[in-house]
Amino acid sequence: MSSRVPVTSQVRDGTPGEASSLRGMAKRYAYLGPEGTFTEAALRALRPDAPEEARVPCEGVAAVFDTVRSGGVDGGVVPLENSVEGSVTATIAQLVNGDPLVITGETSVPVEFALFARPGTTLADVKRVATHPHALAQCRRWLSGHLPDADTHTVSSTAAAARAVAEPGAPYDAAICAVIAGERYGLQALATEIGDRADAATRFIYITRPGELPEPTGSDLTSLVAFIAQDRPGALGDVLDQFTVRGVNLTRLESRPTGDALGDYCFCIDAEGHVSDSRVGEALMGLRRVCRDVRFLGSYPRSARPTELEPRLRPRPTTEADFAEAERWLARLRSGQVD
Repeated sequence: MSSRVPVTSQVRDGTPGEASSLRGMAKRYAYLGPEGTFTEAALRALRPDAPEEARVPCEGVAAVFDTVRSGGVDGGVVPLENSVEGSVTATIAQLVNGDPLVITGETSVPVEFALFARPGTTLADVKRVATHPHALAQCRRWLSGHLPDADTHTVSSTAAAARAVAEPGAPYDAAICAVIAGERYGLQALATEIGDRADAATRFIYITRPGELPEPTGSDLTSLVAFIAQDRPGALGDVLDQFTVRGVNLTRLESRPTGDALGDYCFCIDAEGHVSDSRVGEALMGLRRVCRDVRFLGSYPRSARPTELEPRLRPRPTTEADFAEAERWLARLRSGQVD
């Protein structure tokens, strides 16, 4: 991994009181496998004390969610978004649909790609390259400059690409993957740092079954999905107003089809703050009033604080003290006192 983008993480340690088939046993954690993925690196950052036997690789994002939902593991790690390619649709789909899970931690991992092949292979020998779709999109410039005639093929993960290349009779000559994956499967590097963006990073989330929430830290995120009541002019504005009037900043907002009907969308939202904060709680109550449904995805420590703006450029935010004073003022009015 590059030292240019530090791996940062925050996560709640377990879910006290939750039902688990593994109660009293060593904790286990699922992740998007096979071994050697960036997701495994994220799990190591989130659970640095977990031994190798506690890490359970799964074939596909849906398999991670299924394993967590079934109680086969205590938690799971999946990619949520990439700084270059945007959201991971498989993860968003699982968060929106199916039995509810909650996010209790996150981490960001720098993404560096290398081209690995079987020992003895030269760059001139490479005719077929395998990798994950996001990795392919982030390495197109290098490929067009160094392997313009090579065929590219996408698989479930960059580590799966490395594993496929290492297998006898492999249909691929090389894999675009992380260095850890190439080395793990006994391949040799033909080129390193081939990504088009040196500062690329991926955000990963730690998911658990619903239970006790992480305590607020003062630097938290709250994630949710808002289903609008009716597709009409101003419907999204009604959703955004719940945050705007309470001074809650949004760090992510994207629409996604609900799957119910063509043109029927929901909105995936990350907001600064914790559900226990007055302003965030009031915003969620407002959403509940104006939306058909709201799926709460969790409040958890954010992995890194946002870059601070110049004080003169950053407006004074509404504080918790402001909300407490407003509540006291309203109580005085209701009791007949007029300031």
